[in-house]
Amino acid sequence: MSKNSWLDEIKWDDQGLVPAIAQDFQTGQILMMAWMNQESLLLTKQEQRAVYWSRSRSRLWRKGEESGHVQKLHSLQLDCDADVILLRVEQIGGIACHTGRPHCFFRTLQADQWHENVAVVKNPKEIYSHD
Repeated sequence: MSKNSWLDEIKWDDQGLVPAIAQDFQTGQILMMAWMNQESLLLTKQEQRAVYWSRSRSRLWRKGEESGHVQKLHSLQLDCDADVILLRVEQIGGIACHTGRPHCFFRTLQADQWHENVAVVKNPKEIYSHD
């Protein structure tokens, strides 16, 4: 049995990715969803911080590498079908979303329209120098 056989138990998609949900370890709030490959998941475990695979940039993405809003890992969990990872994290700085909000799920469907229900904590232009 290999040292990282736990990685082999995960059902990776045809691109070698698995969806990963980040959840606040204290409140239970779902912060965001991203993708992980084997390398990012292994690095997440080793570094004890969230490391994702950015599909748009085609590279590893350490959450907070530009914004400083790091996700400190508290636990990793695998769902019953072995095809979704749950990261229970401490969100440093209180902002998980690139829009400057505490989490990415800030739109609620009401009367067939999406309504924003979470205020921006910090303007993204103040967080990201190149956006």
